[in-house]
Amino acid sequence: MPRTRLELEQFERQFLAPYAQFSGDTRGRLHPDSQPAWRTQYQRDRDRVIHSRAFRRLEYKTQVFLNGTGDHLRTRLTHTIEVAAISRNLASALRLNTDLAETIGLAHDLGHSPFGHKGETILNELMRGHGGFEHNHHSLRIVEELEQKYPNYSGLNLSWEVLEGLAKHQTAFDRPGVKKGFVAKHPALEAQIANLADEITYYSHDLDDGLDSELLSEKELTRHVRIWAHAARLVKKEYGALPDECRRYFTIRTIIDMQIADVIATSEKLIHAAQVTSADDVRRFAKPLIQYSPERRKLNLELRRYLYKNLYFNPVVNQPHILAKQLLKDLFPHYLKHPGEILAATPKRLRRVSRHRAVCDYIAGMTDRYAIQEHRRLFGPKLKFA
Repeated sequence: MPRTRLELEQFERQFLAPYAQFSGDTRGRLHPDSQPAWRTQYQRDRDRVIHSRAFRRLEYKTQVFLNGTGDHLRTRLTHTIEVAAISRNLASALRLNTDLAETIGLAHDLGHSPFGHKGETILNELMRGHGGFEHNHHSLRIVEELEQKYPNYSGLNLSWEVLEGLAKHQTAFDRPGVKKGFVAKHPALEAQIANLADEITYYSHDLDDGLDSELLSEKELTRHVRIWAHAARLVKKEYGALPDECRRYFTIRTIIDMQIADVIATSEKLIHAAQVTSADDVRRFAKPLIQYSPERRKLNLELRRYLYKNLYFNPVVNQPHILAKQLLKDLFPHYLKHPGEILAATPKRLRRVSRHRAVCDYIAGMTDRYAIQEHRRLFGPKLKFA
C-alpha cells in the first residue's frame, strides 16, 4: 500500500527530536488548501518552489561571476541546490525536519535580482523613497504574490514555517495561526540551519570558483587562510600527491566536512543546554541554537575577509558588475517613462502597486542575459560585457 501523509507525519513524531518542527503541527497557509494525500505539507511546499518560474530563472542569475562566463562556475541555481543539500544533511544529523530545511534552502534566493548583490544594491538605491529593495523581502513577495499559478490566489501559498524561514526575522512573523501574545525571537531550528548552510556553501564553493578561474591560488590560500591550510594538510597526509583538480576538490570537501561537523557538535550542545522541548521553545529562546563554535567563527571571518579582498573585489569579477550597475540605471527610468512596455508581463501588478514597485519587480525578475538583451535592444551595444 502507498505511504500516506498521515503515515509520514507519524514517522516524523516517532523519529524526529521533540524540538523539531513537525509537518502535522504546521500553522497552515494563508489561503485554505486541500490536504496532500501522499506528501507532507513541507514536501508539497518543496515541490511548489521547484516548479516555480522564479526557481527556474536562478539558472541564469549571477552567483559571483557574471552568468555565462564559465561553464563550471556556479550560478544562483547551483548555489541554491548546494544550500538545500547541506541544509538537509544538517537537519538529518540533528534529527530535525529535513523537508522543511530543504524547502527553505531551495527558496532562500528566489528574490535575488540579476547580477547578484551588486544588482540588489543598485535596485535599492533606485527604490530609495519608494520602499527600497532587499532580496530576502523580495523572496517573500515572490512566493506570496508575484507567482501566478493557482486559480484561487496569488503566490505559492506556502506554509507559515517556510515563510518564517524566508523572512529571517528577529521578531514574531506576522501570519495567521500565531496565538495572541506569542513572541518569537528566532525562527525554528530548520530555518536557522538553512541560514547557516547558505554561509557554509558560499564560503567553500566561492573558493572553488576562485581557484577554477585562477583568481585565487592554493599557495596564497595556504599562506593566509588557516581553514584552507589545515584542510590541505589533512588531504596530503591521507592521499599524498594528487592531480590538481582532485586535490582542490578534496580540500574543499574537507573544509565543508569540518564546517558541518563543527555546526553539528556546537548546536547539539547548545540545544541540550537550552532544554527546549518544542519548536516554539526554540522560537522563544534568547539566541539562535544553530551556530558555529567561537573558534570556527573566527576562522570563517578570516576566510571571508580574504575572499572579499582577493575575489569579490578583483577587477575580473567587479568590472562586469560595474557595467551591470549602469545597465540597471538605464533600464529603470526607461520603464518608469514607458510602463506600457512591461504591462503585458505585469498587468495586474501595475494596477495594484506603485509604478516604481512594478518596475522594480519586473527588473528583479530578469535573468542576467535577459537584462543585457533588453539593454541592447533599447540602448544599443554601448556596454561591452564580453
